[in-house]
Amino acid sequence: MNYTSVLFYVFAAVLLFAAFRVITARNTVHAALYLVLAFFQSSGIWMLLKAEFLSITLVLVYVGAVMVLFLFVVMMLDINIDSIRKGFWNHFPLAATLGAVIALELAAVLLGTFRSTSAPSIPNPVAMVAAGDSNTQSLGIALYTHYIYPVEIAAVLLLVAIVAAIALTLRERKDVKGQNVADQVRVRAKDRLQIVKVAPVKPAVAAEKTEENPS
Repeated sequence: MNYTSVLFYVFAAVLLFAAFRVITARNTVHAALYLVLAFFQSSGIWMLLKAEFLSITLVLVYVGAVMVLFLFVVMMLDINIDSIRKGFWNHFPLAATLGAVIALELAAVLLGTFRSTSAPSIPNPVAMVAAGDSNTQSLGIALYTHYIYPVEIAAVLLLVAIVAAIALTLRERKDVKGQNVADQVRVRAKDRLQIVKVAPVKPAVAAEKTEENPS
């Protein structure tokens, strides 16, 4: 057994432990931190598979952005865990049944893959790349040649999700003060400053002195 196999088993063991703790931790913040640990172990496994681009992307996107945002949201919401766990045992039979069905489906797929003797005829776009090209270039060629239609479909779905999220949150609320950006752009200097002519008046002190000493 070489050092690559040893590292794989270490990463896999820590990944399984972290994934188990994500669903069993009582504290939500602890569960999120265990999920960060699971992402790091997955990144290490990607690195062992010589998928450096996916490994770095997993750390930058999920650990550096998504999980940090998730931790901020969890800490700001201050979720009451006790109220959420009240109906746990009521929904446990349905959840256990669904989990068993999903586990059986995964087992059927994996066993069928392991038992197959002939390798599936899948196009290998990476073979089109020269030997000196990087992993990122190989992945780009694979995505935008043979898998261009799935990439475009995923892009359209993400665009629809973004538009739907904006449409759901962009509504008029009476308790929020807003400004019209178009009116701010069209504003002119003379609209901001208005000069008003006021008739001159005598100071109050001078008027009192004039009344006391008419001479």
